[in-house]
Amino acid sequence: MARMAAFIVLVIPAILMAAGIKFMRDTLFGILISPFPWIWLQFIVGAIFFAVSFLFFAGFLLHRDRKRGKVSERWQK
Repeated sequence: MARMAAFIVLVIPAILMAAGIKFMRDTLFGILISPFPWIWLQFIVGAIFFAVSFLFFAGFLLHRDRKRGKVSERWQK
């Protein structure tokens, strides 16, 4: 059960990251999606989705590697 919960916790940011990439890609091709009134807002929301999801994954990996002692001394607490 714990593995399933961890999987779900990692799937949600993956979906947000994919949505962020899609929003930014649609902006570059000039496609406006309905909830956004302006195309520049669509790009900013996509960039925020991508950045937050990416930082979540990076923090998760750093935390896991710190627990296992696989990071250099620079990244230790």
